[in-house]
Amino acid sequence: MTVYLVGAGPGDPGLLTVRGRELLEAADVLVYDRLADPRIVALAPGSAERIYVGKQPGDHAMTQDRINARLVELGRAHETVVRLKGGDPFIFGRGGEEALALVEAGIAFEVVPGISSAYAVPAYAGIPVTQRGSAAQVTFVTGHEDPTKPGSDLDWASLAATPGTLVFLMGVGALAANAQRLIEHGMSPATPAAVISNGTRPAQRTVVAPLSQIARAAEGLRPPAITLVGAVVALHEQLAWYERRPLHGKRVVVTRARAQASGLAARLEALGADVVQAPAIRIEPLAFDPPDLAAYDVVCVTSANAVELLLPGDVRALHGACVAAIGPATVSALRARGVVADVVPQEAVSESLLAALGDVAGKRVLLATAEGAREVLPDGLRERGAAVDVVHLYRTAPEPVAAEAVRGADLVTFTSSSTVTNLAAALGDGGLGGLAAASIGPVTSATLRACGVEPAVEADPHDVGGLVDAVLRALA
Repeated sequence: MTVYLVGAGPGDPGLLTVRGRELLEAADVLVYDRLADPRIVALAPGSAERIYVGKQPGDHAMTQDRINARLVELGRAHETVVRLKGGDPFIFGRGGEEALALVEAGIAFEVVPGISSAYAVPAYAGIPVTQRGSAAQVTFVTGHEDPTKPGSDLDWASLAATPGTLVFLMGVGALAANAQRLIEHGMSPATPAAVISNGTRPAQRTVVAPLSQIARAAEGLRPPAITLVGAVVALHEQLAWYERRPLHGKRVVVTRARAQASGLAARLEALGADVVQAPAIRIEPLAFDPPDLAAYDVVCVTSANAVELLLPGDVRALHGACVAAIGPATVSALRARGVVADVVPQEAVSESLLAALGDVAGKRVLLATAEGAREVLPDGLRERGAAVDVVHLYRTAPEPVAAEAVRGADLVTFTSSSTVTNLAAALGDGGLGGLAAASIGPVTSATLRACGVEPAVEADPHDVGGLVDAVLRALA
């Protein structure tokens, strides 16, 4: 039985350590803070007990003494307890207090360091905390001392004389007072200063001003925030990269089924978007009799989902058949199984595949697709003299969607007609009215128009890559 004090990093889930992820995925109980990103919390198994102990000014879900006692209780009752703490447990994280409580109770514990906001957040703002020629040292300072103490434990005279960089963690509410103390103890009012709010997160915002003006310049910024003081702050103008990404500050909704959404969401996030995953559909496999693939001249698959369900194992039965696929994701799914598609239309729509197949008279064709798919392809093949069997491998079912997750977004992406109709139904009164929509292709666009929405942009080519480019055209 072990309690693991795990640093969650500064906010960006990509900055979680490998060891931290391993322990989260094995946790029996997860005790987590306010600043733990929901995507990190979601790494714990669904069976794991989740206990929220977040703190914010004036509102503590649990006192520190109670947290310590709770960790002792959990450590005695469970095999793997993960105490997830923002940043690093031992840098203003009170991890030392929790570790001491576990030692006193005889509970085994381990510490998994995390990437601290003290240096990660400045890096995302383009501010190196040390720099040859301007900052040979860095000092990490708490920006929020215990307000019940009669005086300050900080040596403000020494801090004001520091030749390097000062990094104040937390304490945006004390910003004016802290700046004034530094100036009163001899620091130049013209010293460059910066406040970074929501560092490493999509809502990151950086404000730069002289020390004497930084409190006024940063009015309106809310925690979590850190303050930097020193010459290195001037490098922000040249080195800022995170907030200059083309989609930074834009909220984009992904309505694709959760299992397929990660690739699209990751590409949009890499461009700076604040991605809201609001899947309007889920994929439900259907029971079907596996067809004898060797009996067909042509096998058509219309999606990556169809590939996964039709070819779960041995693909040798496809030997000799012409394999046709719609869309690059389908082609990639086939290639992952060692199958190279023979026919891939330029446009990822049924009409283009029908044209690309050419003369199919007298041939046996298997069409592996979704229940409720358009009849363009099977009808067209039969008109050309093919003997067509259709196997429905899955259906798309509606998912509940929180309207507040969608309303007010800069753009809502749609990757199929089913995402359009299901989201319209989920939103209820008003449907899709007022939404700015990005469509993956003409069929989806037609469905949007039928719902009263003219797409703001349509992907070309009609795939995820084209959709990402379309979002950039619309918002960058």
